[in-house]
Amino acid sequence: MLPILLTTVLPAAGQRMKVDEIYGKYCAACHGAKFEGGQGGSLVDGVWKHGSSDAEIFRSIAKGNIPMGMTPWEGILTDEQIRSLVIFLREKEKETRVAGMEFPVPSPDTVTKTELHNYRIETLVKDGLERPWAIAFLPDGRKLVTERPGRLRIVGKEGKIDPQPVKGLPEIVEHGQGGLMEVALHPDYQNNGWVYLGFADGEREPKARVITAVVRGRIKGHQWSDQEWIYRPDEKFRAVAGVHFGTRFVFDQGYIYFVIGERGGMMESQDLSRPSGKIFRLHDDGRVPEDNPFVKNPDAIPGIWSYGHRNPQGLVLDPRDGAIYSTEHGPRGGDELNLILPGRNYGWPVITYGMNYNGTPMVAITEKEGMQQPLVHWTPSVAVCGLDVVTGGQFPNWKHDLLSGGLAQQEVRRIRIANGKVTQQEIILKNIGRVRDVACGPDGLIYVLLNSPDRVVRLMPADG
Repeated sequence: MLPILLTTVLPAAGQRMKVDEIYGKYCAACHGAKFEGGQGGSLVDGVWKHGSSDAEIFRSIAKGNIPMGMTPWEGILTDEQIRSLVIFLREKEKETRVAGMEFPVPSPDTVTKTELHNYRIETLVKDGLERPWAIAFLPDGRKLVTERPGRLRIVGKEGKIDPQPVKGLPEIVEHGQGGLMEVALHPDYQNNGWVYLGFADGEREPKARVITAVVRGRIKGHQWSDQEWIYRPDEKFRAVAGVHFGTRFVFDQGYIYFVIGERGGMMESQDLSRPSGKIFRLHDDGRVPEDNPFVKNPDAIPGIWSYGHRNPQGLVLDPRDGAIYSTEHGPRGGDELNLILPGRNYGWPVITYGMNYNGTPMVAITEKEGMQQPLVHWTPSVAVCGLDVVTGGQFPNWKHDLLSGGLAQQEVRRIRIANGKVTQQEIILKNIGRVRDVACGPDGLIYVLLNSPDRVVRLMPADG
């Protein structure tokens, strides 16, 4: 790693220096402009002589190995800069590794083969949707699909979109990444008819100021009715930022769990007096459970279940044991899969496995006492969005595996968890669009909402 350069070593570089500039200035002369190696070894061949973990690579850069010609860079580069180099090298290592790999890119005319199942893909909705965000399944075979600009669509059994969206929804502000996002049915929908929505709530003028809110109501014909607020944050918490809204829902034993992203506020996720960067747990009618972890803390919002989140956009309940999992966007690098536990701090932005989008360092540490570690983290970022667990009998070899969508990587990833650990990952779908949501329908088929282009497809088991 990073041998001694035959140049004068400069004092510690400024924190604004980008990671590619750091690499070019201090590393490229020995390791190559394309990381291919030279006087020093390749940094993208997967061979790490002094340990391959992030911590070991960090140590190799910081402490060096003078007998082997490796400069100790601590004191010259900051810990934050060294950490950004580790992330950068992970990105380049992954790019090199996948360059020659083939991933399942399904088409309607072919059988797509994966490790445990073969499937065919069928386009359910090809045209007529604008930025679809989430899907829910009505008992009669129809589907509800949200569109981020603020429309709730009814899709027929055969994929035909009702031209008339549901009327009378609460005022929804499309702003940046926010708008109408999540939709879900109450577990006892057959008897009570409740439909839950998560959306950007606030004002448009003179400048958009919004935060995620949750309501429920009933759909009668094409009309939204009987509306009740489940959680509407005080308007003082509304923000002008257009990022990090969260919103996914889980129902369990009379409770609703939902996400409010940190809305770009970063350290607000560590502040229990603010709703941003939190996962909430309420009774399904909006009441606060008496056994919530912070209900007796006078400085905390009593509905908070966990905190220190950046922007989870996947949330699911494992029916085997009731465990709740989330997938969470990191910055550049460091997307996470987390097991959500009451009262726990998930660390953002004090710890992270990522760096700033522009390549400048963020923090040096990835763990700290009192802060939860992810079950797994991904660098480069997948841009995780949508999460479900496989149920039903159509794909029995995937039963109880998680399916996680990815926007930037345009993928669906199958994740197996056993004894609290991720034991298997497989990309089962790739490069047919940005995956906004993935959901297992009551028919046992797997539905995928795509952006760019906007459509709904489903996976159907196949032989061959």
